[in-house]
Order: sequence, then structure tokens, then C-alpha cells
Amino acid sequence: MRVRFLADVNLNQHILSGVLRQVPEINFKTAHDAKLHGLSDANVLAIAAREGRILVTQDRRTMPADFGEFIKMNNSPGVLIIPQKMTMRQAIEGLILVWMASEAEEYDNSIRDLLS
Repeated sequence: MRVRFLADVNLNQHILSGVLRQVPEINFKTAHDAKLHGLSDANVLAIAAREGRILVTQDRRTMPADFGEFIKMNNSPGVLIIPQKMTMRQAIEGLILVWMASEAEEYDNSIRDLLS
């Protein structure tokens, strides 16, 4: 199955815009459209799981621990963390590569750094 993404509120919106500008057919839901503002990580992860979307975030502070707790009781399509030091161009190209070259199931119940 094709990868579908959900942007966390912590994701730089320029990354999301850049991905969709280059490949408009990528299914990438915004945090605004998903009404994620003010929600806990657990609730955000539950929404991503319910919609079958890999959560894309830059939150390395709380998300890894909250993800670990979440998958003790739930299944998750996965989480991709974009490192703060990664350039926007690298992040955009990396997300497009994930979408083009992998299947959604490869990320089930895993949390990974997006690699440049």
C-alpha cells in the first residue's frame, strides 16, 4: 500500500509545502486539517493510526517516549522524525523518496529518523 503522511504541529510547514509542490499526488494531511493543535502526542498518534498515516514530526523531545507507550497497546503506521539539523531541501527530498520507494507496511510500529 502507498505511504500516506500526517504532518504533526511541530513540522515546519515549508517542508510540507515543498513536498506537495514537487509531487502534488502525495497524500499528506496537514496538522490544521486533522485538527491536531493542542492535542497530546498520544491523541495525535491515535488519529494517525485511525487514518493509516505515518506521522511526520520534528519533535524528538517527547514523541519517541510517547510513541513507545502508544505501541504497547496500539498498532501504528509509524513515525518519521525529521532531524532539526536537516535542511528543508533534504527533508523534502527524503519524504518524496520514502513515498516513491517504499510501502506503508515497512513503517508499521516503528519510529525512524528521516535520513538525508
